[in-house]
Amino acid sequence: MRTAWVVRDLVPGPDVDEFAEPDQVTAALTAPGAATGTLLAVQHPHRTPAARARGLSLTDALPIAREALDHLRANHYREIHDVVAPYRVDGPDGSAHGVLCLVDPAEVGRIRHTEEVFPDVVAERSAVLSGLGCATSAAMLVPVSGGAVLTSLLADVCEELADPAVSVVDSAGHRHRMWLLEKGSRQAELLELLQEQSLLVADGNHRVAAATGSSLLALITGGPSLRIGAIHRVLTGTGLDADTVYRRWREIGLTVTRGGDAEPPSRPGVVVALVDGEVLRVVLPDMGAETPQIDHGVVEQVLVKQALGIDPDGPSLRTLPAGRPVPAGADVLLQLAPVPFTDVLAVHAEGRRMPRKATYFTPKPRSGLLLAAL
Repeated sequence: MRTAWVVRDLVPGPDVDEFAEPDQVTAALTAPGAATGTLLAVQHPHRTPAARARGLSLTDALPIAREALDHLRANHYREIHDVVAPYRVDGPDGSAHGVLCLVDPAEVGRIRHTEEVFPDVVAERSAVLSGLGCATSAAMLVPVSGGAVLTSLLADVCEELADPAVSVVDSAGHRHRMWLLEKGSRQAELLELLQEQSLLVADGNHRVAAATGSSLLALITGGPSLRIGAIHRVLTGTGLDADTVYRRWREIGLTVTRGGDAEPPSRPGVVVALVDGEVLRVVLPDMGAETPQIDHGVVEQVLVKQALGIDPDGPSLRTLPAGRPVPAGADVLLQLAPVPFTDVLAVHAEGRRMPRKATYFTPKPRSGLLLAAL
């Protein structure tokens, strides 16, 4: 990173990584006591109370975001140059030893997307990146092979650097530590190893897609204990009840049973749905077209679209990473099993992409600890 900014103490404002949906961002920005000029407001300038009151579009609000970003960098960050940033995060959902760096625009297209994306989200992220000229959060990339070698080298580098430049604990109990590695033989050795890797997107497919034509801020990590959690589906505003859902799924030939354990499934092929306090267990059909079959695509096209007549691209369907609270007013919670990493690799070996929002790699880097000029 030619020019970057490292946080001096704490990232001002709420933890920006907690919010996956636009309405959650809007609620956080309008909550009582919410501060203006936070990193969350910079990333979503058109969703702040002031912008919404004036009816500002994202394009209209970007000058306000740039001014707020300048203020944040001047008051909460210090400027650094020609560095990469070794990084370690540890928590109840695994540990990752990686390095924050920039991927050159000419190389972004070589990174292998893991999932389909929402075009409107990509367009919004691209506008923010180009409008700010600064990356405020990183995609997470994992080597297809050779991750253990990277992890070993990073462990040695961090031990040599000793005290980290940043050490914080986030709201979920993850400990984040970041070091700064300046120009020299160790940086050159690390960059050479990174440039040899074939990389998959573990988190941030939309960020990677939005970075076409510009640099990509990325955490490249091989673990040592990355985990893939489940991403469930939630239906809201549908008015559906348990009897209706049960009947419609049965009408298209699905095997559905009522009652039993409400816990999410541990293996693919089954969905555990919660509707009106009742448990419906669904055995997913074998579509026969693709191997391996990824449950999320079957759920959206068969259970949601075909049986219930709900557009998976519409506002009634939302994604919910495991462990996050179910949104108020949810009609149906469709709990899915985590996708095995072997299935992720197999899908890509066949030249396919996963359904969007199918994998939830953890633990993730914390946004805002480092900002990078693009």
